[in-house]
Amino acid sequence: MERVSLSDLETSEAADGVHLALMAGAEEMNVQHFEVESGATVEEHSHPHEQTGFIYEGELTFRIQDEEIVCGPGDAYAIPGEQAHAAENRGDETVRGVDIFSPPRENPTWQD
Repeated sequence: MERVSLSDLETSEAADGVHLALMAGAEEMNVQHFEVESGATVEEHSHPHEQTGFIYEGELTFRIQDEEIVCGPGDAYAIPGEQAHAAENRGDETVRGVDIFSPPRENPTWQD
């Protein structure tokens, strides 16, 4: 069994105002903590991994195709592999949550 404490994580800035930290992982999936600062955007992207997540603080607006879906504290979501998606924090507070990826995914970088 692997135990990982949020306070022990090293974060990386995948895009301006978007901070990621890998948490526990195994052969078939891993958990990633994220923080998205007010006004920050995750540009549209896709990946082969199935992605499920849970937001515990703030509101994140996802864009999938022509649809916008707002997720806030207590909301969970699922994004199929290869589905193009983007996200934006339009609120005043930092969004915090966790994502689970299967198969496991390393911290991405969307910096130019």
